[in-house]
Amino acid sequence: MTESPTYSDVVAAAERIGSEVHRTPLLTSRLVDSETGARVFFKAENLQRAGSFKIRGALNALSLLDADQRAAGVVAYSSGNHAQAIALAAAILKIPVVVVMPTDAPATKLAATQAYGASVITYDRYTEDRERIGAELAEDKGMALIPPYDHPHVIAGQGTAVKELLEDTGPLDMVFVPLGGGGLLSGSLLSTKALAPDCAVYGVEPEAGDDGRRSLRTGTIVHIDTPVTIADGTQTQHLGEHTFPIIKRDVEDIVTAADTELVEAMALFAARMKIVVEPSGCLGLAALLGTAVRDPGAVAGRRIGVVISGGNVDLGRMAQLLASRSR
Repeated sequence: MTESPTYSDVVAAAERIGSEVHRTPLLTSRLVDSETGARVFFKAENLQRAGSFKIRGALNALSLLDADQRAAGVVAYSSGNHAQAIALAAAILKIPVVVVMPTDAPATKLAATQAYGASVITYDRYTEDRERIGAELAEDKGMALIPPYDHPHVIAGQGTAVKELLEDTGPLDMVFVPLGGGGLLSGSLLSTKALAPDCAVYGVEPEAGDDGRRSLRTGTIVHIDTPVTIADGTQTQHLGEHTFPIIKRDVEDIVTAADTELVEAMALFAARMKIVVEPSGCLGLAALLGTAVRDPGAVAGRRIGVVISGGNVDLGRMAQLLASRSR
C-alpha cells in the first residue's frame, strides 16, 4: 500500500497485531486532575512490549511483507524505540533485521535491540544521514526498508493505540500526542476523527525541534538540523511525506514543551504515578500542564487523553535529570 492510510487500515492493523501487542492500561492521577481541573486519562504505552508504542507499527508493517521479502530481511533506522520494536517484531516473525542507530543512543535501547537479535550499525546523528545509510543498506543487501514513521503500514499500526484509548474512555474533548516524525500523531488522528470527530488533537514536540509546528504554520514540510534535546525519541529533522498531509488536515494544533518541563513531568510520573517514562513520553503531560497554567479555561472541565509514548530511558540518565531539578 503506497496511498495514504485510512481508519479502515487502523482497524485491520488492530486485528492483525492484536495477539502480539499489549492492550496497555489507562492510568489516572488525582494530582493531575486537581492541577488541571480536567479528567485526564493516560494511555500507558511505556508498559507496551519493547517499552513503547513502536511495536504496533513495526509488527503491522513486517506482517504485511511477502515470503520473498521476509526471507531477504529488513533494514530500519532509529534513535532507539523503533529499533527495539522492529527487532522484536522481526524476532516474532523470524525475519533477519539490520538496524542503523546513533552512537549516542541510550544504552538500554541499544542493548535491547541487540538482545532481540538485530544486527546494529551505528552512525553520528549530528553529522551523518541515517536515511541515506538505511536506503543504501537496503539496496545493497536487497532488504526491505521499514522507516520509523513515514510508512503507511507503520502509521496504521501506531493508530491502534488511540483507537484503544477512545474505546476504553469513550469520547474525549482533547488528546495530547508526542510528535517526532509524525507516525504516532497521524495514526492517532485517523482513529480520533473516526471515533470522536469533535475531539481536538494536539501534537507535542520538544521546544528545540519545532519543525512540525513550523510546517503546520507554513503549509509545507520544514527541515531542521537535528535538535539538541533530552527527548531523544523525537530528535527528528522533518515530518514525513505520508504523515504531514494527515497532520495538516486533521490536527488542532502543534505545541512545544521545554526540556525543563519534560523533567518536571518525568518527576511527577515517577513520584506520584510510580511509572518510568522517557523524556519523549513526557511531552503530552508537559504540554497539558503548561496549557493549564497559561490558559486554565482551555482544559478545565474537559475529558482529556494523554499518550505516554514510551518508557525506555537509562536509569542513570533518569537519575541525573531528576537530580538537576534541585540545582
